[in-house]
Amino acid sequence: MGQTFNARLSPTRMQAVQSPIIPIVGELIRQNPGTISLGQGVVSYGPPPEAAQAIATFFANPDLHKYQDVQGIAELRAAIAHKLTAENKIQLNGDHQVVVTAGSNMGFVNALLAITQPGDEIILQTPYYFNHEMAISMASCRAVLVPTDKNYQLHVEAIQAAVTSRTRAIVTISPNNPTGAVYPSKALRAVNALCQERGIYHISDEAYEYFTYDGVEHVSPARFDPGCQHTISLFSLSKAYGFASWRIGYMAVPAHLLESIQKIQDTILICPPVVSQYAALGALSVGRGYCAEKLVAIAAVRQSVLASLKSLQDFCTVPRAEGAFYVLLKLNTPLSTMSLTERLLQEHGVAVIPGTAFGMKQGCYLRVAYAALETQTVQEGCDRLVAGLREIV
Repeated sequence: MGQTFNARLSPTRMQAVQSPIIPIVGELIRQNPGTISLGQGVVSYGPPPEAAQAIATFFANPDLHKYQDVQGIAELRAAIAHKLTAENKIQLNGDHQVVVTAGSNMGFVNALLAITQPGDEIILQTPYYFNHEMAISMASCRAVLVPTDKNYQLHVEAIQAAVTSRTRAIVTISPNNPTGAVYPSKALRAVNALCQERGIYHISDEAYEYFTYDGVEHVSPARFDPGCQHTISLFSLSKAYGFASWRIGYMAVPAHLLESIQKIQDTILICPPVVSQYAALGALSVGRGYCAEKLVAIAAVRQSVLASLKSLQDFCTVPRAEGAFYVLLKLNTPLSTMSLTERLLQEHGVAVIPGTAFGMKQGCYLRVAYAALETQTVQEGCDRLVAGLREIV
C-alpha cells in the first residue's frame, strides 16, 4: 500500500517565508499592558478633513458601489499623474502608466509577479524591508542581499557585482525603512544606469518621500529614465496622509508592464477600494502641505529621540537617519536581538523591532520608530529604552 497523504504535513512555499514581525511584537505588547511601542511605522495623525468630505461624492453615486476600473478611477489617476510630474519630476507620457494599488506593498507584489519567473533573483539592500523579502520568497524567487555601508548608504559597486543572468530587478527604498537613510541623487542615478545597461528593472519604493530632515532632499530615480523602460516607482498615502488602514498606494510603471499588472491586480483585488480612492482624491487636493505641517512636530520629536540615544554612544552606534521616522541602532553586545527585544518589553515596558526581521543576522540591531505617538509619550518611551539598554547591555 502507498503512503497516506497528509495535507497538514506537506511542505508549501509559505514555510520558507519569515513570519511578519509586527504581529509578533504586537502580541507581546498585549501580554504586557502599559508598554509604550516604538515599533510600528505609522504616524500619529489621521487624514485631512478633505478626505472625509470627498467620500460624500462616492455615496452620492450608487454606481460607484459596483466594480470600477482595475487600474484605478480616472480622476485619481489624473491627480496622481499631476503630482508625479510636478513634485517628482517624472516625465509622464505614453510610456508611463499610473496604477492605483491597495498600498505600496501590493505595488511591490504586482511588480514582482509581472517581471519574474520562479528562480529569478531580486537584489535587496541590507537592511531590507521585511515585506519585500517575504514577497520575493512567496514568488519562488531568490533575494540576493547586498550590504550597505556603515551609514546605510548604497554600495553601487557591490550591487553591480551581484547582478547575474538571473537578476530581474534592483530594489531601493529612499527614504529608507528601517534605517532612515536617504540616498543621494548620484547613487540612484548610478543604479538606474546599471539597470539600463543590464536590461533589468529598478524598483524604487518611495513611501516616505515627504519625510526628510536637515535640508536633505528626496529624489525619484524615475526622473533619470525619461523613456520609462526600466524604472518601477512605488508610492503610498499611508504615511504622509495618515491613511494606513485605507490601503491606497500607486505605481508609475513602464507601459509594457501594464497588461501583466492588470492581470495580477484583477485576480487579487479586481479594483482598488473605490471609497478609499475618493478619500485619496480629497487628500491629494490638499497636497504635500498637509504632511509638511505635521513634519514640523515629527522633526522636533526626531531631535529629541536622537539626543536621548546619544547618551548610549559608548556601546551603541546611532546613525544620522535623515529620513522616514526610524533609527536603526547597532548595539555592542553578544545578546541575541530577539532576547533583548523581549527583555526591553517585559522588564522596561518599551517595544522596538529586532533587526533580524530586516536581515541583520550578524550583530545586535534594533529599529526605533518615533512618529506614531505624541511627543511626551515618545520621550517617555525613549527614556525607558535608554534605561533598559543601560541596565541590560
